[in-house]
Amino acid sequence: MADIAQDIPVVRQAPPPRSTRALGWLRVHLFSSVFNSILTLLAVGLLAAAVPPLVRWALIDAIWSAPNGQACHAGGACWAFIGEKMRFILFGRYPADQEWRPIAVVAIFIAMIAAACVRPLWGRRLAVVWFAGLSAAFLLMAGGLPGLRPVETGLWSGLPLTLILAVIAMLFGFPLGVLLALGRRSRLPAVRGICVGYIELVRGVPLITVLFMASLMLPLFLPAGVTIDKVLRAQVAFILFAAAYLAEVVRGGLQAIPKGQIEAADALGLSYLQRTRLIVLPQALAMVIPPLVNTFIGMFKDTSLVLIVSLFDLLGATEFALTDSNWQGFAVEADVFIAAIYWSFCFFMSRYSQLLEREFNRGKQR
Repeated sequence: MADIAQDIPVVRQAPPPRSTRALGWLRVHLFSSVFNSILTLLAVGLLAAAVPPLVRWALIDAIWSAPNGQACHAGGACWAFIGEKMRFILFGRYPADQEWRPIAVVAIFIAMIAAACVRPLWGRRLAVVWFAGLSAAFLLMAGGLPGLRPVETGLWSGLPLTLILAVIAMLFGFPLGVLLALGRRSRLPAVRGICVGYIELVRGVPLITVLFMASLMLPLFLPAGVTIDKVLRAQVAFILFAAAYLAEVVRGGLQAIPKGQIEAADALGLSYLQRTRLIVLPQALAMVIPPLVNTFIGMFKDTSLVLIVSLFDLLGATEFALTDSNWQGFAVEADVFIAAIYWSFCFFMSRYSQLLEREFNRGKQR
C-alpha cells in the first residue's frame, strides 16, 4: 500500500485567491447576492444623507465658547454648555471647593476595575485591593477625618454616585446571586422554597418598585427616631435586585454542567463544598460570561432610575444642569455627552467579557 501511494502523482494546485483584498472582501461581505447588494447601496445612501449634516452640526457649525449661552442658538451644537456645566454634570451638588475628592474617587474606581482585569492579581491580593479602594472611596466622599470636611450623602451625585451604586451592586449582588442559584437547586425543600420565592418575587416587579419600597415605604415601618441613609437604602435595593437576576443566569450555567462531572467528583470523595467550589462553579460561570456581563451592563445603566427617589446620579445631575435659565434648550448636547460616558464603560465591560470568554474556552476550541 505504501508503494502504491508513492506512485500516485501529486498534482500541484494554485492556492485559492485571497479574499482579504479590498475587492474580494467587498464581494464576499457586501455584494454576495442581489439582496445584499441592494441593502449595501441603501446603507451607503443613508450614510451619505445623514453623516454630512451630523458632522456639520457637531463640528463645523458648533459653538465652543458662549458666555451665558447667549450665542448658542446659531444652529450648530452648543458644546459651550458642556464646558460650562462639566463640573456639575460629573459631580453634581458636591461642594465645589472639595471637587478633588470625587475626582479621586472616580480614579480609585477606575484603578480597581483595571486591577480586576489583571489575572495574576485574582485572589486574596485583589480582595485586599478592592477592600482598600472601597474604604478610601467612602472616606473621601463622606469625610469626617482630619482635613476632610464632612459631606452628607444627600450631596453625593454625578458620576461618583453612579459608580458607587453600580459597582457595589455588582460586587455584593454576584455572590448573593450565586448562593440563591445554589439554593434553588438544593435538595432541601425549605431552602429551595425560600430561594425560589425570593427570586420570583424580585424578578416579578420593576426596579422602580424596589426603589420606592426601599426609599419611601421602608421608613414608614421603622421605629420612631430610627432612620436609614437614603443612599444606603437605594444601594441595598440595587444589590437585592441584581442578585435575583444574577441567580437565574448562574442557575442556567449550573444546569449546563454534565451530570458525569458531578458523579466523577462524588467518586473522588469530594464534599459538596469542594465539588461546588472546585468543579461545578468554575465551569458554570465560564459558560455564562456573556449573560453575566449583560446583567452588569444593565445594572450600570439602571442607576439612572435613582432620580425618582431624589438622588442625582450622572443623568440626574445633567437634567438638573439643564434647568439653568441661561442654558436651556441644549438637552441633545447634554445627552450626547453622558451617552459617551455610559458607552465607554459599557463598551469596556463588553470587550473584556469577550476576552475572558476566549480565555476560558481556549481548551474547548478545535
